[in-house]
Amino acid sequence: MPMNATYTYSSFVAVGDSFTEGMSDALPDGSYRGWADLLATRLAARTPGFRYANLAVRGKLIGQIADEQAAPAAKLDADLVTLVGGLNDVLRPNCDVELVCARLAATADRLAAGSGRLVLMRSPGRRGPVLERFRPRMERLFGFIEELAGRHDAVLVDLFGSEALGDPRMWAEDRLHLNAEGHRRVAEAVWQALGHPAESDWRAPLPPAARPRWAARRGSDLRFAREHLGPWIGRRLTGRSSGDGRVGAHFCAERGEAFFVTPVTDPPGCVTGWRRADG
Repeated sequence: MPMNATYTYSSFVAVGDSFTEGMSDALPDGSYRGWADLLATRLAARTPGFRYANLAVRGKLIGQIADEQAAPAAKLDADLVTLVGGLNDVLRPNCDVELVCARLAATADRLAAGSGRLVLMRSPGRRGPVLERFRPRMERLFGFIEELAGRHDAVLVDLFGSEALGDPRMWAEDRLHLNAEGHRRVAEAVWQALGHPAESDWRAPLPPAARPRWAARRGSDLRFAREHLGPWIGRRLTGRSSGDGRVGAHFCAERGEAFFVTPVTDPPGCVTGWRRADG
């Protein structure tokens, strides 16, 4: 739900999985610039000395987010913290949704105690058979997130209810992550939920599109299976994750601590060009 009044934030920490890391909004150098980076840039333009840390890592389950990201994030004592997690869990064949909710609640409790404003989200879902197969689990998780938001007086951003973000054209070829336009709309949705005036209509539907021919659809399905579905199944069978060995963009593994970055230009550019705030 949107806030009633705009508040100036001087620091922002993002916690979560690939959705918050920014996949698949790729920059020319191969790095990602997702909705959290876009939001940070917009918030920085309003506040001199703004600081930002993105600790999200692709493939992480809610237990890993709780164990690896919550404490470093809380230690930063940010004015604003976003938490999105649990969807990787419910998309797995064997999932205890109630346990996922319990770990999510513990993470939210820790972040709310060590930060300012907490933002929770009902994640978007790509329309199609995968969404329908897992819809009951997702709706249980998202119903609990709504309860959790009320418990902490958190800002709740409902992306799952957006028809526009469910449009397959908002999603990358892997069918698991939003593309650049999808991330832009999520940043706008959070921006508005924080009480800022709308700069665009993030719910606006895409224009009608002609249905691809059968051969084009089958070709797309085969590429998806070869380049994305097959490797994903392989990781599940071998107990591996795309996030193995990775840390958040603003986390120092050697010191075991998160750190802030801050703009070096005015107006601030892409966060990949920001400097460490403690350097």
